[in-house]
Amino acid sequence: MLIINGKIYLEDRVIENGFIRTEGDRIVELGMMENAPKLEGDVIDAKGLNVLPGFIDQHIHGANGADHMDADQAGLLNIATFLPKEGTTSYLATTMTQSIEAVSTALGAIVEFMDDTNKPGQAEIVGIHLEGPFISKKHVGAQNPAFVLKPTTEYFDTFWNVAKGRIKLITYAPEEAAPGFTDYLRSKGVVPSAGHTDSNYQQIIDEIPNGLSNLTHFHNAMKPHHHREPGAVTAGFLRPELKAELIVDGIHLHPDVVKATYEIKGVDNVIAITDAMRAKGLPDGKYDLGGQEVIKVGKECRIATGSLAGSVAEMDFVVRNFKHFTGASMRDLVKISSENAAKHLEIFGRKGSIAIGKDADIVIVDNDINVETTICRGVVGYQK
Repeated sequence: MLIINGKIYLEDRVIENGFIRTEGDRIVELGMMENAPKLEGDVIDAKGLNVLPGFIDQHIHGANGADHMDADQAGLLNIATFLPKEGTTSYLATTMTQSIEAVSTALGAIVEFMDDTNKPGQAEIVGIHLEGPFISKKHVGAQNPAFVLKPTTEYFDTFWNVAKGRIKLITYAPEEAAPGFTDYLRSKGVVPSAGHTDSNYQQIIDEIPNGLSNLTHFHNAMKPHHHREPGAVTAGFLRPELKAELIVDGIHLHPDVVKATYEIKGVDNVIAITDAMRAKGLPDGKYDLGGQEVIKVGKECRIATGSLAGSVAEMDFVVRNFKHFTGASMRDLVKISSENAAKHLEIFGRKGSIAIGKDADIVIVDNDINVETTICRGVVGYQK
């Protein structure tokens, strides 16, 4: 495949009018148009639009009627083929707080899909995000409190073994964890993420040397900043070791909170996510999330208690909002939508930037982040 006439955003520079050549699932050549090879095979004319690394969503439960907890191969394929239309080329399949049996069944299905079905042209599952059941009952949000478990290495090993080591990130409540839990996660190459947590400032800080490095949907479902009793949010603002996931749907966070977080944390420490559930892409109505009824009205989803139940946001919508809320440059948008997550999940060797030898995961967008074309491992997954 040959992509021509694009404004290509590389790690260290921008090619104002360039080309990218792919072979199979990899990028093999790139440069200025004056040095482009002979046009042959599949040619995509970017027509001067922005050519970016494909978006990486490290926190997504489902889309288009399907959820990772369904443990259904057709549903998993549905999600993977739906996501390229929003520019997503890689993601973490995210689970929910349910019974050990239900979570284990979902993990087994996800691994089977990764091994047998997840092909180029689809968004790629690059790992699993275990959101719960290791959370605090004080901040369950839309998770089911009946299935909350204490974070122990024994429980973790149960899930780890079923998932065949594919778990990349775990959301847990550090204040509930057994001693050594965070260290153990890091020893397995898992990113420990504090979320759905009642941890105070000091409890978060104490886990940083042990490997805590992520805050799940920052601000949401955690102890907030307070001028006399600092919480997890205060720790997130102050410590650069902690990456901040942000659901930038205009509902979970006020636009100026997004802007404040961007300016305080710095662009290298912010990761845009959707936290989307199965109602994404579908009409208003009643849906299921982790066994609980969710009512979708517009861009808002809530359970019976009134708690927000994930989002129905697309990644391009999230990135577009981030631009409007913060005034971020296109280069900064590349970081918050792709590069930062790839580095954090330790997949930057093949994802997260446009470079020779990396996966041909590419999204072509206009200046307002409207997706024209998405290429997933060298195969077009979506074309407007």
